[in-house]
Amino acid sequence: MLAMQQQQQQANEPTGAAVHVSGVTFQPPGADVPLLQDASLTLPPNELGLIYGRSGSGKTTLLHILAGLQEQTSGSILTGLVFQFPERHFLGATMAEEITFAWPRRPQDVWDQQQLMARAGATLQSVGLAHIDPTTPLRQLSDGYKRRVALAVQMVRKPALLLLDEPLAGLDWRVRAEVAAMLGELKKECTVLVVSHDLRELSPLVDKAWRMQPGGVLEPAAKP
Repeated sequence: MLAMQQQQQQANEPTGAAVHVSGVTFQPPGADVPLLQDASLTLPPNELGLIYGRSGSGKTTLLHILAGLQEQTSGSILTGLVFQFPERHFLGATMAEEITFAWPRRPQDVWDQQQLMARAGATLQSVGLAHIDPTTPLRQLSDGYKRRVALAVQMVRKPALLLLDEPLAGLDWRVRAEVAAMLGELKKECTVLVVSHDLRELSPLVDKAWRMQPGGVLEPAAKP
């Protein structure tokens, strides 16, 4: 009975990370004005947050700071990144090579490899890639499938927080709808923070939203 209660409690516990950004400012060395000014946001676990605004307003800069790719000038953050057009950052030649690129290779890591392999199979199923031959060269995949591969690479690692920069960019309307639906499923497994101009497809999925004003000023916004 106790074991069943513990299992139920674990099942009810959130699998995503809570995100707290407080007073984050970023001013590159030599710049006259900051790219971000006193940005703050809170995103609860397993919710999907959306940051939108004009190009060049500082949205991607904030995402890079959250991912650890840049360091803020001031402020605090308590918490993978999927780049805009992630297919341009692939390191493997085939789908299998890309998904397993950073896996441990030593003989003593065989247990970890087996766990990752099992997780990869489930992940490929969840993102609609299970029917694709894993030895297929990435260059032969459509843009929509490449975007799915990029998501699968991150999800195999079971991230608590997934940061997405324009995940629908460059896709046709049908594939955009498919990827948007996939993001709705992903927040069952992790917290998702998206930077995007594509408000129509994402709006039904959004739990919290912020608008980045020119000059890097982040403001809470109603769901678009």
